[in-house]
Amino acid sequence: MSTEHVVLIDGSGFIFRAFYGLPPMTRADGVPVNAVYGFTNMLMKLLRELDADRIAVIFDKSGTTFRNDIYPEYKANRSETPPDLIPQFPLIRDATRAFNLPCIEKQGFEADDIIATYARLAREAGARVTIVSSDKDMMQLVGDRVTMYDGLKDRRIGPDEVVEKFGVLPERVIDVQALAGDASDNVPGVPGIGVKTAAELINRFGDLDAVLARAGEITQPKRRESLIANAEAARMSRRLVTLVDDVALDEGLADLHAGPPDVATLTAFLKAQNFGGIVGRVEAWLGAAPEGAEEQPDQPPERDYELVQDIAALERWIALAHDAGAVTMDCETTSLDALRAKLVGVSLSVEPGRACYIPLGHGAAREGELGLDAQAAPKQIDFQEALALLGPLFADKAVLKIGQNIKYDMAVLANYGLAVSPVEDTMLLSYVLDGGSHGHGMDELSRIHLGLDPVPFKSVVGTGKKQITFDQVPLDAALDYAAEDADITGRLHGVLKPRLVEEGMVTVYETLERPLIPVLVAMERAGIKVDRAALENLSRDFGSRIAAYGAEIHQLAGREFTIGSPKQLGEVLFDEMGLKGGRKSKSGAYSTDASVLEALAAEGYDLPARVLDWRQLAKLKSTYTDALVARINPDTGRVHTSFSMAAAATGRLASSDPNLQNIPIRTEEGRKIRRAFIAEPGHKLLSADYSQIELRLAAHVAGVDSLKAAFHDGLDIHAMTASEVFGVPI
Repeated sequence: MSTEHVVLIDGSGFIFRAFYGLPPMTRADGVPVNAVYGFTNMLMKLLRELDADRIAVIFDKSGTTFRNDIYPEYKANRSETPPDLIPQFPLIRDATRAFNLPCIEKQGFEADDIIATYARLAREAGARVTIVSSDKDMMQLVGDRVTMYDGLKDRRIGPDEVVEKFGVLPERVIDVQALAGDASDNVPGVPGIGVKTAAELINRFGDLDAVLARAGEITQPKRRESLIANAEAARMSRRLVTLVDDVALDEGLADLHAGPPDVATLTAFLKAQNFGGIVGRVEAWLGAAPEGAEEQPDQPPERDYELVQDIAALERWIALAHDAGAVTMDCETTSLDALRAKLVGVSLSVEPGRACYIPLGHGAAREGELGLDAQAAPKQIDFQEALALLGPLFADKAVLKIGQNIKYDMAVLANYGLAVSPVEDTMLLSYVLDGGSHGHGMDELSRIHLGLDPVPFKSVVGTGKKQITFDQVPLDAALDYAAEDADITGRLHGVLKPRLVEEGMVTVYETLERPLIPVLVAMERAGIKVDRAALENLSRDFGSRIAAYGAEIHQLAGREFTIGSPKQLGEVLFDEMGLKGGRKSKSGAYSTDASVLEALAAEGYDLPARVLDWRQLAKLKSTYTDALVARINPDTGRVHTSFSMAAAATGRLASSDPNLQNIPIRTEEGRKIRRAFIAEPGHKLLSADYSQIELRLAAHVAGVDSLKAAFHDGLDIHAMTASEVFGVPI
């Protein structure tokens, strides 16, 4: 009996999971590589975790298979391959070979059939088989010495999991699929029979042939008639879903070598794709030291996180930061509103894998509220003593403070009189380097550059009604989450900062983005004054007018209904009033968006025109007048927005909570809202605008004479463009 372990990787399944699981990414020459990146990370993770004696990555070969000869419509419902994925197919094959792995595919057969064939050969040789896939079609192969493994979910799939999925043991999965069909592959099955019903029938009668032969015994008329009428479709579906295990393969089981990758070959491939963040991990994994080099000392553990609960430990970490000349930091708080947030704790990291968490405000909010007495509060350093020690570190010009969206941490610490300088921000580094290629949140950057999935915030504080604030999180869970934040941010800084020089972005980061951080902190803390009474008066005015519009709408409709319900509005307009132009969405409800209502109003119908008026005022009231009053800080009497530096692809700032950049100006109601923003006595508000600067730059750089002329002549640039597109006078 062989003791070999054969690992068969469903490469095609990996490709699509990687492509749809990661945001768009491109390498320096513009070639999309997000699927290549995700695939590479998955392969590396598998090779480190699975101890394989023989291994192969199996792919689908483009073109039709023998199943299309059986049923020409097989997979005919599949949408076109995304254009960004097509150039990544050959790169993924190259990645497989760069990992020194057999890359197997065969014309006329699917990857599943090749995997089934290798699984049979391995089983007959007495080997143990792991199929790395989550594809339900391969669950029919699970059985004696054959299991599946979902690498993304770290989940083994054996007979019990197959029963959980299909309601039958693996040897009857084919029969269930033949009855239920498969919409994703356009396998017809028997209409009206789903997986649950199919499993009931197979468990009752034994197999597909028995079900079809005894269909007349089924008491449910529709089910019985459908089975009798579609018996041949079920038999054909069985042929479609059955994996063939006798594919004539060019590479035998003995050819599926499992040797380690060549470091130079693999790193050359990774560098060519601009996957700099993976190279270091590959070298650490495979050991890239040249021959004859001295043996390196033992590496520190991957994670060494410390809970700091006394002054001596805190002083030791502060000394480490001073010695290093740089420290990664992160604050845990009770709120995303920096001005109202209470500081709960601080995490620090001075090197990859080594970090600490300093709890400062845990348990305070729970005392009494959850029936805890004062003695139940966890051990932590006195709040003021801790700040007195941390303050000089944060202000020390000789120690660089690194954070992810560090502007928030600076704003929170400013509430306690602490200044943080100098600073660097991994979010801004990513934004400057990669712009709109992907998001710039820490979790996403960690997955892209480090191949790590951080502890999710919701796993620590919960969700919905059971969600707690961070000051209620137990210290052991707080340590794992908070220290990891600082650790990962430090690792990201090590990956991203060197790229500034390589990619010529030092000036953009150092002269535009980084110096703006403290400026925005000051702006956000200053806020802007609003006239509460004016806003409240506007809210009352809007409310009375909304009510008047509502009464008029109900009168025109002949009955009361919920005006804010698109479904009810659609029924009134198109079913009850019989207006033309109604179109239903996939949900079966009529569309009542602004374009539909504007078209009806243009035809002279009063009810849709009044609904548009109602909607406009309702939005102004809820989004602006009511919301702005609610956002007035009780301590300052001002509204404090948050400016995001890494949101807009154009490089502009974005404003949120509340958004002060999209308050209407073209309507009288919008102008009334703007007039509620006021200056302090003795001061003025100044409005400045670059006046379509992007279009002016485009006209100049591209040398578009018509655009240049329009700007020189003071024309409405959009009206001019529309007049040329539609061939009408401006």
